[in-house]
Amino acid sequence: MSVKNRQQTNLLLLLFPATVWLMVFFILPVLIVLLYSFLERGTYGGVTWIFTLSNYQRLFSGLFLGVIGRSLWLAFLTTAACLLVGYPLAFFIATRSPRWRNALLLLVIIPFWTNFLVRTYAWIILLRSEGVVNTALQSLQIITEPLNLLFTPFAVAIGLIYGYLPFMVLPLYSSIERFNFSLVEAAHDLGANDLRTLWRVFLPLTSRGIVAGSILVFVPAVGAFITPDILGGSKTVMVGNLIQNQFMKARDWPFGSALSMLLTVIILIPVLIYFRVSDET
Repeated sequence: MSVKNRQQTNLLLLLFPATVWLMVFFILPVLIVLLYSFLERGTYGGVTWIFTLSNYQRLFSGLFLGVIGRSLWLAFLTTAACLLVGYPLAFFIATRSPRWRNALLLLVIIPFWTNFLVRTYAWIILLRSEGVVNTALQSLQIITEPLNLLFTPFAVAIGLIYGYLPFMVLPLYSSIERFNFSLVEAAHDLGANDLRTLWRVFLPLTSRGIVAGSILVFVPAVGAFITPDILGGSKTVMVGNLIQNQFMKARDWPFGSALSMLLTVIILIPVLIYFRVSDET
């Protein structure tokens, strides 16, 4: 056997465990969900092996379109807010000395040391009528009566932004930290002001971090169900809650599968955009 064939064989042997893992735990479950989405609901749950398109037709009813639209809106809002907050924060961290840089990165990562569910419940203490926010505002005489903050889209957005902000900061930091700042000096020497330098030089050369961070925030935000369930209640249902209810409460597995496939398609769109941006840059 030649050296080249031996190398190819070794590579195939190395890829075999990962390929089997993906086939069994990713591709096969997706295919099962896709198959179930074309079946009918059984009388007592489960599925009946009768193929139909009714599950996908139900997706376009007004109620479910409203839930999907709310999910997309909150996901876009979360992504935009995380980008607006995370970009300056990542820039600040990346331009510090190594000692301060490591300390600030540690502060960004520290929330991951606590369970996400616990951190979400902590926002109830902050946002409820007798919580920290309303108490502080009343103490400062800014408001006379407690604000209705909890179980609103505002509370869900705050929880999502807080939960997924580190996912935006870390890719941005990685992209900015590798940036060649001598290009900024060159742009100034050529007559560009700070705003033009930011728009024409800095943002394009850190676009990979922007796109990667946006995907890492948007993908989990659009399918979130813990945060809207705890902070939004029944008033702010997102598509993740809807899927959970279809499988666990309504026991309508086919319709839950159709919702899952729709969510998969929605998630694939930004991933494809990322691959396109990566190819171009």
